[in-house]
Amino acid sequence: MSIASQRTRIIILYNTMTAFKALGLDEQLLQAITDMGFETPSEVQEQAIPILLEKDTDLVALAQTGTGKTAAFGFPMLQKINIESRTTQGLILSPTRELCLQITNEMINYGKHKKGLNVVAIYGGASIQDQARNIKKGAQVIVATPGRMKDMISRRMIDISKIEYCVLDEADEMLNMGFYEDITEILSYSPDEKSTWLFSATMPREVSSIAKKFMHDPKEITVGSKNVGSSNVSHEYYLVNTRDRYQALKRLADANPEIFSVIFCRTKRDTQKVAEQLIADGYNAGAIHGDLSQNQRDIVMKQFRNRQIQMLVATDVAARGIDVDNITHVINYQLPDEIETYTHRSGRTGRAGNLGISIVIVTKSEVRKIKSIEKKIQKTFEKKDIPSGMAICEKQLMHLANNIKDTEINHDIDTYLPQINESLEGFSKEELIKKFFSVEFTRFYNYYNKAKDINATAGVQREYSDDTGSVRYFLNIGNKDDFDWMSLKDFLKDILGLGQDDVYKVDVKDSFSFFNTDELHKDLVLKAFEDYKLDGRNVNVEVSENSGGGGGGRSRGKRSFGGGDRSRGRSGGGDRSGGRSSGGGDRERSGGRSSGGFRSSGSGGGGYKGKRRDDSSGGYGDRSKRRDDSAGDSGASRSRSSDGDSRSSRGRSSEGTSDFADAGNKSKFSGKRRGKSKPDTGGTGGRRRRRD
Repeated sequence: MSIASQRTRIIILYNTMTAFKALGLDEQLLQAITDMGFETPSEVQEQAIPILLEKDTDLVALAQTGTGKTAAFGFPMLQKINIESRTTQGLILSPTRELCLQITNEMINYGKHKKGLNVVAIYGGASIQDQARNIKKGAQVIVATPGRMKDMISRRMIDISKIEYCVLDEADEMLNMGFYEDITEILSYSPDEKSTWLFSATMPREVSSIAKKFMHDPKEITVGSKNVGSSNVSHEYYLVNTRDRYQALKRLADANPEIFSVIFCRTKRDTQKVAEQLIADGYNAGAIHGDLSQNQRDIVMKQFRNRQIQMLVATDVAARGIDVDNITHVINYQLPDEIETYTHRSGRTGRAGNLGISIVIVTKSEVRKIKSIEKKIQKTFEKKDIPSGMAICEKQLMHLANNIKDTEINHDIDTYLPQINESLEGFSKEELIKKFFSVEFTRFYNYYNKAKDINATAGVQREYSDDTGSVRYFLNIGNKDDFDWMSLKDFLKDILGLGQDDVYKVDVKDSFSFFNTDELHKDLVLKAFEDYKLDGRNVNVEVSENSGGGGGGRSRGKRSFGGGDRSRGRSGGGDRSGGRSSGGGDRERSGGRSSGGFRSSGSGGGGYKGKRRDDSSGGYGDRSKRRDDSAGDSGASRSRSSDGDSRSSRGRSSEGTSDFADAGNKSKFSGKRRGKSKPDTGGTGGRRRRRD
């Protein structure tokens, strides 16, 4: 190293130490910061660390993913706890196993110079006895998922009665996954005088509620604006027909040869299917979702971090533990149910000061959702066209040319040059270039030569604020009849024989409900419910005077795309793409995999495909048989998968799949029709039944 380089390094180290020392951190932490290569504190660290070090206080911190939140609470906690004591003094709750392990590793790195520090991770999918033994050795800090933590407390394996600091990390996601009751119970075993630090990317009503309930006059800091997307991420959307969704995904991948991306699907089934298709088509792809074991997840994530996998297909909840730098693209293969989830998705890219792109593949019925997202995240989407086949060929060829230009010469090849020259003797420079590039060009050209234009035209879209041509109906069944908005929408689709997007703005109240259809379906709706009985009770449908305002105000809950009311913490309306576990929305249903793809012609280059459940087993909707993975073998009472890949039993099953994923395509409804034959839709209608 030259003297100039040494001087530069010394200056950088000095500036780093000075910047973090100004926050009030001790020498041991400063040494760890230097070892880890941190240069300057992030905005959330600059704001949070001095507040938390100054005095014991409650804190609500709002900041996007990738902004350094772990260090913002990790450094103050490690500085304030007593390392000499073996008592548990700090508790960090996180929504998923991956995030739990990630935080644990970072805390260990932060405290590497604090001798005697013991940080223990508690999560489902691993031996509960081993975790209990680690805690008995004396764990000053415990990082845990709520399900396993709750179970170990109930078994008296953990004592948190003396903790001084409690962190709720990714609080919005934990609440969205249905962990509210678990968190409430866990915190009931902790002292009232502890300091509670809540970190969240968004601030929905539920987060405000938990802050009011468990915190005392908390200080609040906000990096950027509440619920607003990162300024480092640009947003694009591509409009295609439903059947072309997967082809659009492949073209976008081929048009970005250096892509390193996370692809989001709404259901575990779709996640596995898309990953399998990509691998079969020669892409370096893999899947991560709640049906994979912890070991399988670890393998996939290791391959992704090492870039053996370029395209990681993930469910929203499984992706909460993905903390990988330099992700170039986030691709929304399907839009999420709630706008806050889109914020979390796009936060996977554009991290640590890098730029990123968030792509949405939408169908005609979903275009209006883009406006809702724009309004919420205060960012504008750019509409782009799926690249043509010839444009992709050009992109790939130039990528190959640049790779050749940047390739360092390996002089071990010199031995073979005479033979190579002899073999290629007689060819001009131009001919050699043409032959070399034709090897790659021919593959792409043969596939894309006659490729059709798969861009769709938006046409006239019905905006949420404009209900022209839409009819609002009143229905005299609701929550008391064991319906939530999703199950009622499925019920109506079966009864009426309509498509996913034809029934919308579904709003379920206690004893009645509202829903909308287009005007052209009005006669069908009214006729279908003439003399219709559900468990011996008449089901009546009437046209409502309210054209779609949601049936009288908004219930408390997270905002979704559809607008309208929300009941029981779920969306009151809106068009949900997919919803049933067998379909997942606008999934490609053409059957069969594409024969194209322009990666290596062999397998996908690593990426655990896993084993997909047989659809005939009832999909993922069998709530009576699901367990809380975050409790693992703990037997926690909540029906939810460990990383939260399944939602709580309040009305939505895993990752957007419906609780009506039917076995053998048999209807789950038991309504009866008096004096008339059943409609030809194959469904009847009525009360949900749990499977035995």
